[in-house]
Amino acid sequence: MSMKATRVAYGEWLASAGEKHPEIVVVDADLSASTMTSLFRERHPERFFNVGAAEQNLVSFSAGLAHGGKRVFTSSFAIFETGRAWDQVRNLVAHDKLDVALVASHGGFSCAADGASHQALEDIALMRVIPNMRVVVPCDPEETVHALDAIMASRGPVYMRLRREKEPALEKPYEFMLGRGEVMREGDDLTIVATGMLVLSSLKAAEALMRKGISARVINVHTIKPLDSGILVRAARETGALVTVEEHQVTGGLGGAVCETLSGAHPAPVHRLGVRDAFGQSSRTMDELLDLHGLTPEKIAASAENVIKKR
Repeated sequence: MSMKATRVAYGEWLASAGEKHPEIVVVDADLSASTMTSLFRERHPERFFNVGAAEQNLVSFSAGLAHGGKRVFTSSFAIFETGRAWDQVRNLVAHDKLDVALVASHGGFSCAADGASHQALEDIALMRVIPNMRVVVPCDPEETVHALDAIMASRGPVYMRLRREKEPALEKPYEFMLGRGEVMREGDDLTIVATGMLVLSSLKAAEALMRKGISARVINVHTIKPLDSGILVRAARETGALVTVEEHQVTGGLGGAVCETLSGAHPAPVHRLGVRDAFGQSSRTMDELLDLHGLTPEKIAASAENVIKKR
């Protein structure tokens, strides 16, 4: 099974897309070796800009380039790009509906090695609340490329969260479309709604549940905003209970978005798996953090069994 980090897929896409689209420019905040925008810099140095460790300038400078007609891809670590530069993202990029793709690396627990200060567990909430902003979290490297193609073919601001570690490509016999969730596995007894790298963990949980005679549907929500309300309402109506799975605070992220949608359309029991009002922790590996917060396949399956009882 081939393995690749989503951030590497992004860097490779940038370098290739730069050949076909001379309007693409890339801006980074002194982290190009980690965000992999260095691959674009090597091939298109005249269209690459490093503003240094100054994320507010990163976004402001990107907004100016977009006003000049450029398609801007702006990168840093997720914790810095969304937290330090939130004012500029809101008032410059989103307010004016600029063509700026904020593609952030090291999201969630993939930045475990750098400690609690670097683990972005609030970024989706910060971006989802901003008007005009789309929020995308691809489930693997291949989907990352499809998402970038879709972003390039559309207009307006978008936030994409990527990860540090290598990941396998999933089997996905569907055509990627921004704003449309995808059923990765059919099921009738309950639905597991996941995003990012936890789609794979959710599929493994569904396999474990099937061995116990429980049929779990698995939905990949790669676009958290705009959210595919239709696929979620059908799941609630047809399976009666849901579990949401994310490496993010359960407040304001995928779980919050799902609950907001179903509360007004088709109320159903929803158990939200993720981080519950806590910061990340230092001196732990990514796998240890996932286990601590109940995000392993085994613990996802156990939560699914419990939520079935509430139907």
